[in-house]
Amino acid sequence: MDRIWSVLVLLPVFMQIAISKPLSVYRKETTNKLLVISFDGFRWNYDEDVYTPNLDYLTEIGVKAKYISPPFVTMTSPSHFTTITGRWIEDHGVIHNLMFNPETLEKLSFKKTQTMSEWWDNGVLPLWITAQNQGLKTGSFHYPGGGAKYGEQAVFKSLVEEPDHPDSNETEWRENIDIVMKWFNEENLDFVTLYYGEPDKTGHLIGPETEKRKEIIQQIDRTIGYLLDAIQKNNLKDKLNVIITSDHGMTNVKKQPDVTEIKLADYINFKDLVKFDILDYGGFGMVLPKEGKEEEIYQKLKNAHPHLNVYKKEEFPEHFHFSKFKRVLPILLYGDLGYSVNGRLILYVNKGDHGFDNNEMDMKMIFRAFGPDFKKNYISNPFDSIHIYPLMCKLLGVIPEPHNGSLAITQDMITSAANPGDPDEPNQDNTSSAAFIAGIIMSALLGVLLLVFVIYVPYTVVKRRKVEKKNQKAGKQVEEHKEPTTPF
Repeated sequence: MDRIWSVLVLLPVFMQIAISKPLSVYRKETTNKLLVISFDGFRWNYDEDVYTPNLDYLTEIGVKAKYISPPFVTMTSPSHFTTITGRWIEDHGVIHNLMFNPETLEKLSFKKTQTMSEWWDNGVLPLWITAQNQGLKTGSFHYPGGGAKYGEQAVFKSLVEEPDHPDSNETEWRENIDIVMKWFNEENLDFVTLYYGEPDKTGHLIGPETEKRKEIIQQIDRTIGYLLDAIQKNNLKDKLNVIITSDHGMTNVKKQPDVTEIKLADYINFKDLVKFDILDYGGFGMVLPKEGKEEEIYQKLKNAHPHLNVYKKEEFPEHFHFSKFKRVLPILLYGDLGYSVNGRLILYVNKGDHGFDNNEMDMKMIFRAFGPDFKKNYISNPFDSIHIYPLMCKLLGVIPEPHNGSLAITQDMITSAANPGDPDEPNQDNTSSAAFIAGIIMSALLGVLLLVFVIYVPYTVVKRRKVEKKNQKAGKQVEEHKEPTTPF
């Protein structure tokens, strides 16, 4: 009897387990592998003024978006992490390329942050970890955030750029592709992200409207040709989906004497008013005022320059989905397109830059996709990069974490075979299916147990009464045959 009650008590536990971990319900029996390649700073129209036969070929065999929009702030680490998590920057917390601490005044450069888990791990799981938790094997090759740990979990295969790693070596680019092909074939990885630091580097140093930029786009095109050959040679053509995208665009920096550049020291006294700042880093900056000085800084800067936009943190425009995270400093500034936000001196020597309003066309970027689950010769309307996340989850058969994207935005670019069911509510639908199946199983089990209970209880009662009667009868017989006692 005790055993029956134990099973009944544990039934809610069994039910919860069945609902919360129904991996066989969520995932197809077979899904294709996925490779996501990011070319940093690849503006949406970079391939329009240069011969790119391989990029053109991708449009024939797959999908091309007219352009896609990055999140604000239009920087490498924040934007890449939005792609891999499907969350706005104010949710995932990677708010800048620089890792910084206003109390110690420490600032770490982009490449030095790549293994700093405390910068990346803010409670939002990237797709590598989510996929691994559902039985897949994943890898990150130089992709921002891929070298960190998330709740002590690391990406299965991870290579991180060294601070002095070169960005433009074409031979190395091809070697990287060869390594990734081995990851897929020899180590059976399911999902890999691959990052290249161009054409961002050339756009910064030389400028976006230059011959050098055109040359690096041609190098990228040759690399895509090499990728296509590698996929064929490794027998992955019918097993591998590929997404090629970026993190932001690039624009020319406006300089004197053509314009009056922004220099905050012309309007405020840093020594008296500013405790800490993130400035001199393209079109975006933040300031931490000294105690009691926030209003004074704000009043002095808000109308200081016609191309400088200044906000208090709590008044920053909602549509940027940026300012609510705790790391964001009290005063935010961004320049109009091409106007860098300089602090004490104008030392910024870049010819091109980003960090500007993500609605500006120069900040938009590319999107290409091909493989067995993508339609051919399909032109997609523009969309936000945040919607790449649910698309990747769909292709991998992975249950998404909570996210801000929607598969409805990209579902038309994948084939009907890869797109069964309602695309917009994967969590709700799959959980409902799992709960329904679990409910049937648990109901059947409950029915059996109740039947046993109904039969077992009367049987136990009858048996107990028979035993009691037998014991009573035996007791009387003992009394009758008991001899009288004799006192000593």
